[in-house]
Amino acid sequence: MASSKAYLDFILEQLSDCAEITSRAMMGEYILYAGGKVFGGIYDDRFLVKPTDSARALMPQAAEELPYAGAKPMLLVDNVEDRAFLKTLVEAMLPELPAPKKKK
Repeated sequence: MASSKAYLDFILEQLSDCAEITSRAMMGEYILYAGGKVFGGIYDDRFLVKPTDSARALMPQAAEELPYAGAKPMLLVDNVEDRAFLKTLVEAMLPELPAPKKKK
């Protein structure tokens, strides 16, 4: 099942207090970037983030879910209504994420 553009738009609106949030469509799903770094995505209308130490600390009860078959588990963000929490989450994750790879 592909994710809806309406759900992506909702999540992007909830993340609008964060700097430099962008998205990219990929095979019916959406990859989310903060400052050029991949931090999560929208998969089957679920907001999932990479399982960084800070994300685990901020969401200790978060379920680990697979974005798609064969992928590494990610953390389900179920508190999508709380914009302040989402901003804190993304800002805490950024230093732990790898820098984007340079294009050749």
